[in-house]
Amino acid sequence: MYQTVLFDLDGTLTDPGVGITNSVAYALEKYGIHNTDRSQLYKFIGPPLRDSFEQFYGFSKEQAEEATAYYREYYKDKGIYENRLYQGIPEVLQMLADAEATLLVATSKPEQFACRILDYFSIRKYFTYVAGATMDGSRSKKSEIIEDALRAGNISDLSSAIMVGDREYDIFGARQAGIASIGVLFGYGSKEELVAAGADYLAMQPAEIHTFVTGQKS
Repeated sequence: MYQTVLFDLDGTLTDPGVGITNSVAYALEKYGIHNTDRSQLYKFIGPPLRDSFEQFYGFSKEQAEEATAYYREYYKDKGIYENRLYQGIPEVLQMLADAEATLLVATSKPEQFACRILDYFSIRKYFTYVAGATMDGSRSKKSEIIEDALRAGNISDLSSAIMVGDREYDIFGARQAGIASIGVLFGYGSKEELVAAGADYLAMQPAEIHTFVTGQKS
């Protein structure tokens, strides 16, 4: 059994698709970029926000910084709640807690937003620590966030820890930090993406996370 389980937030614990894409669209409108197909903006779910504006729209670092501020104008009071908890997640968290696993959050979302979401869905009680990006972007790489969570949890035996996430960034980050990973297929990453990234396990549904962590069927 893995004693420590790190969870990504967006696309793993919750489905933030509506709120994130609406926030991105709001920011892009400031630059005269109009997007009517929100599915084209799903690629913003997972990677660091500033990097996404640079990569997907060719923004300069200064523009990406400004666009991130516009994004947060919408997100901080409205987009953050255009979100839903994946069915089965509370039950999995409870079962892992009952198995005495240590649960941590490792998300590329700023910590203050992550904590508000966990509180909103009443699941923060399951986690001993929430590691996220800094608002200024000084910490945004997934490997850095995972390492921060491991330090906070005093996890020295890396073989006892596992990362759960829906995108390649989670899997790459876990490998760079020296821990195993579970790729979930109910989020925003494809099976092909997660396999190519090197996920150790693939979960079709939340209940399988418990199975892979404990070695016991739910």
